[in-house]
Amino acid sequence: MSAIIKGETGDWEIVIGMEVHAQITAQSKLFSGAATDFGSAPNSQVSLVDAAMPGMLPVLNEYCVEQAVRTGLGLNAQVNLHSVFERKNYFYPDLPQGYQISQFLHPIIGKGIIEIDLPNGETKEIGITRLHMEQDAGKSIHDQHPTKSFVDLNRSGCALMEIVSEPDLRGPEEACAYLTKLRMILRYLETCDGNLEEGSMRADVNVSVRKPGDELGTRCEIKNVNSIKAVQMAIEYESVRQVELIENGGKVKQETRLWDNAKGETRSMRSKEEAHDYRYFPDPDLLPLIIEQSFVDQLKQTLPELPDQKKHRFMESYGLGIYDATVLIMERSRADYYEEAAQNRDPKITANWVINELLGGLNKDGKTLDESPVSAKQLGELVGLISDKTISGKIAKDVFAEMMASGKNPAAIVDEKGLKQVTDTGAIEKIVDEVIAENPDNVAAYKGGKDKLFGFFVGQVLKKSGGKANPDMVNELLKQKLDQ
Repeated sequence: MSAIIKGETGDWEIVIGMEVHAQITAQSKLFSGAATDFGSAPNSQVSLVDAAMPGMLPVLNEYCVEQAVRTGLGLNAQVNLHSVFERKNYFYPDLPQGYQISQFLHPIIGKGIIEIDLPNGETKEIGITRLHMEQDAGKSIHDQHPTKSFVDLNRSGCALMEIVSEPDLRGPEEACAYLTKLRMILRYLETCDGNLEEGSMRADVNVSVRKPGDELGTRCEIKNVNSIKAVQMAIEYESVRQVELIENGGKVKQETRLWDNAKGETRSMRSKEEAHDYRYFPDPDLLPLIIEQSFVDQLKQTLPELPDQKKHRFMESYGLGIYDATVLIMERSRADYYEEAAQNRDPKITANWVINELLGGLNKDGKTLDESPVSAKQLGELVGLISDKTISGKIAKDVFAEMMASGKNPAAIVDEKGLKQVTDTGAIEKIVDEVIAENPDNVAAYKGGKDKLFGFFVGQVLKKSGGKANPDMVNELLKQKLDQ
């Protein structure tokens, strides 16, 4: 599903690779015991190690290693039993050590694969180059004082996984699908909360353009893009900028750029550093990280069913189409809700009610699934009432609206309001006869060849029955009597 830009000199192909920084879900930092809660008062979660006080030594957080390995397994990636922490040297005011402890030559996770779901229903495999662990820097704040910048070190030392993709993405749609799927996998594994707004997941997007089939072009890196929508807009802007630049006789410089959401454009920050600029060398305070294969095998046993496995199972076991299955597995809690609701019920009708009525209603009310007034069991009961013809699909919508408002069980609402479907042939036949008797002109017109009037008669019978008459029986009786 390659995105092509139509330039003055012909077609151009967009090539994208992504580097995603995902904060590891853990109670403490990568090399210290300081807390990691979001939104705490500035500099209230900083240990002596995080502040780089002289003589302080880093101690590796074993749980963060577990989380990185679980993520690697979830990405179908190679887990390296030997990895090395290195110092990545650069100066920044919110980096107290003057270096960041990271992994470069020997990362903990090697090559892997993610399957992405494209809007046209196709899937595509995207290569993962590596996943390495590193500590986060602090945060510089520039809007608190007219002439000074402040530094908050709460984030300093938080454990990050940097997940680097191969340049396999072609266009903004694929990039958004990749980020969506990666976020989904991390949330299923509970190794990162995937909260883009809070900065616990940030994307650096590498964009280049080329003539289809040519060598890779010069890339520009767009730093710290913090929403899926912003990724799409940044790629659209940057790819057009590069094509116009080349076609006007210029050259793309390898550089780091910033996405300005307010102006809807990328801006140059600095020329792109290469690995040698950081003077990487093994951290003398940390031994190489050696893990046992038995440790990896044990973690593999604890993995949940992952999104793609669940999607394929929903399609095979429940007979769902790819769209419904993809929507239902977007969140682990949503998939669990569906499975509980669909127990001993029609799986396709249940999927339709979860996706259209429940999610639509919650979205309208600004509520999450966790805040739903309708439980999975209750929704399953409503589907049961439709399936056994106790109520019609039309009445079910009224019952569901009452369930959303009151949280009551569907059977109780049906009994209270007398909404049971009329399936008594005699009672329906009486209403059919009344409608035919009241509309002699339309009966004559129908018999004269105006077949479309049949819908009018159905509507009149349902109206007279208060929507309670079984629609199948109404159709059958009307057909018999009008065709006599």
